[in-house]
Amino acid sequence: MARVVLSARAFGDLERIFEFIATSDPVRAQEAVQRIRDAVLILEQHPMMGRLVEDGRRELVMGRGAEAYLALYRWVPAVGVVIVLAVRNAREAGYQGE
Repeated sequence: MARVVLSARAFGDLERIFEFIATSDPVRAQEAVQRIRDAVLILEQHPMMGRLVEDGRRELVMGRGAEAYLALYRWVPAVGVVIVLAVRNAREAGYQGE
């Protein structure tokens, strides 16, 4: 079983997502962030589940429509760790900072 670790950037992305949604619905914002955190835990059992994107990184699609999010991650099998690098809404043009 792999261990899932969120990078500082991924935590920042979750805060950004929470703040954006919370302006109109704080309860929905909390639920969205919890759903994202729960969804990335599937990588503990299935670290290769996400689609391969570039430079050995993978992308996990979570949800659908306006509630869809993407998690960019790297699987490091030598140490059994999945590092979640960034998170974004599927409707965003790209990951913050890239």
